Amino acid sequence: MLSKLEYPKTLEYSSDGIHLPIEFFMLTVPLCKRIDLKLGYFSSNAIRTLAYGFAQFIYNGGKLRIITNHFLSFQDKILISDNETDSLISEDEMKYLINEDIEGLAHILKVGDQHFFNCLKYLLKTDRLEIIPVKLKPNKMAHYKQGILDDGTNQVYFNGSCNFTYKGLIDNGESLGIARSWGEESERLKIEDNLISIDAICKKEDESFEYLKSNQIIEVIAKTGIDKNLDELIDDELDICEKLSHIPKLKRTFKNYTTKFKNKIKEEKQKLKFPFKEGPRDYQEAAYENWVANDYKGIFAMATGTGKTITALNCLLNEYIKTNLYQAIILVPTNDLQRQWIKEVDKFNIHDPIVVGIDSDWKNRLSRLTTNFQYGRQKSFVVISTYVSFARFTLQNFLRYFPKETILIADEAHNIASPKVLEVLPSTLFNKRIGLSATPKRIYDEEGTETMNEFFSDKPPYVYSFTMEEAIAKGILCQYDYYPHLVELNGEELDEYKELTKRLIRFFNPKTTSFKDSEAATQLLMKRKRIIHKASNKIAIFQSILNSEFKKRGNLTYTFVYVPEGFDDSSQEEERIIQQYNQAIMQTNNQIRVSSYTGESKDRSFVLNAFEEGKIDVLSAMKCLDEGVDVPRTELAIFCSSIGNQQRFKP
Repeated sequence: MLSKLEYPKTLEYSSDGIHLPIEFFMLTVPLCKRIDLKLGYFSSNAIRTLAYGFAQFIYNGGKLRIITNHFLSFQDKILISDNETDSLISEDEMKYLINEDIEGLAHILKVGDQHFFNCLKYLLKTDRLEIIPVKLKPNKMAHYKQGILDDGTNQVYFNGSCNFTYKGLIDNGESLGIARSWGEESERLKIEDNLISIDAICKKEDESFEYLKSNQIIEVIAKTGIDKNLDELIDDELDICEKLSHIPKLKRTFKNYTTKFKNKIKEEKQKLKFPFKEGPRDYQEAAYENWVANDYKGIFAMATGTGKTITALNCLLNEYIKTNLYQAIILVPTNDLQRQWIKEVDKFNIHDPIVVGIDSDWKNRLSRLTTNFQYGRQKSFVVISTYVSFARFTLQNFLRYFPKETILIADEAHNIASPKVLEVLPSTLFNKRIGLSATPKRIYDEEGTETMNEFFSDKPPYVYSFTMEEAIAKGILCQYDYYPHLVELNGEELDEYKELTKRLIRFFNPKTTSFKDSEAATQLLMKRKRIIHKASNKIAIFQSILNSEFKKRGNLTYTFVYVPEGFDDSSQEEERIIQQYNQAIMQTNNQIRVSSYTGESKDRSFVLNAFEEGKIDVLSAMKCLDEGVDVPRTELAIFCSSIGNQQRFKP
């Protein structure tokens, strides 16, 4: 923070003294969250000199306001550096300086200049840059060399004879003085007065100025700056400072700055952080608060696409903020979801989770981790496992040493009550538990659903619920049109359906209007469902939908088809139903590119990426996508699988 820095006792910096003006900016700029600059001249040399703390300033979320007469090119540098007189300039000269000359900057930019423009462009794109070009009335240039640096709590004001040029900041015998918001009363008053003055100019309320248009300057920044992300800007700045640290007069300042900056970046990269600059949504914060209020247990019943994963990891982040430790076990149904969670935790700065069954070294890593726990040493960790691996003795043998405050995150939470997992649940004593599901209910298994609810100490409407209707209303999910197509059973299918229905009657309870809880009844219901599920007339309806959509759109790009699983019983050769649907797709037009996503597909990640990039037009899939795998951009979805599982009927 600014108040913790050491400043000269005289509160002055001089380019021919012990404390150089550049040292002041190198120490203060990286700590700031807002900077107001009120400058008379802003030459390319000045840009280069001010550039060296700006990447870290941006990293802090900093916002910049610049009040200036104009930007000057190399041709004008001689005019302002050797002849600083209050001169009147004509309207034509002002237009020349703002419009034509600024374009010339692009041709004489050096490394530092380019870096600063890259930083300006980043600030511009993120709506954190405001430029206010002005001139004093009547047609008079203001020679301000002032600014206020703000770290969010304290401010430092600077003012002086020092030009914002390389010579002014380093070589010439010029100086600047400072005032601190925590200093003497005279210092505080100086800051307050100047803040009022700067705000008035920024709001265009100070009538002593004529306000010029900034669009030309903004266009030049957009044209001259190179699009770079924050990590690239940081690397560029470190590289520049490393080179400058070899210059004798700058060695001490730049060497210290570079070392501190590297250490800070290294430290920051190890910290958990929310992956989006706007922070968690209100409902994600509400989910955390409700979870805490329910003794750190509960189910998040959230519609697909509303960010269940991010919501759960935000809980982990909030607990990390309290303890400076992150400790979590994430359970998922499939290897595909393990890989998906690896990407999600990486967004929160967790770069090396232990992925059971996928990491070749996962057992050794868990062994080292549990050794630390046995000796009382606390460690941060994230373990990602499938439910199948979780239920096995090998993993359970490690987990018994884990801290009881470890957060257990169960994705597709209904799996927690599967028979194999139920065997180990009594020994699963982690105090903090989060269940995630868009449809937290086990189909045809009320007892399993109740066990799941008890494990998470929750029940409908659950600790946090976010329905599809709410998500659409709030703009989290997009509106969509739903068109049902009725399909009739053929004669053979209908006869079998009737026969099964007759057998089911004896299990029906008229008082409860439901079937008795019976394994035999469940089996008959499943058989009857499969008749509807595999109805042969679906293919003809499916083909008509494809033809209609292709005629309307001219293509089937970004079409997702959910097909029935299993084999065609009527075929003499064993043929998967998904193959029949793929053939129907290709018959629509032989140029259509179609690919399947099944449990046996070895290149599933490649297939999903190709579909997202439009290299595959139609993606056909079956049961393996029930369990929360993210399907990329889809413009048309056709669901041909008619089982009663709600997990399948999600946008």
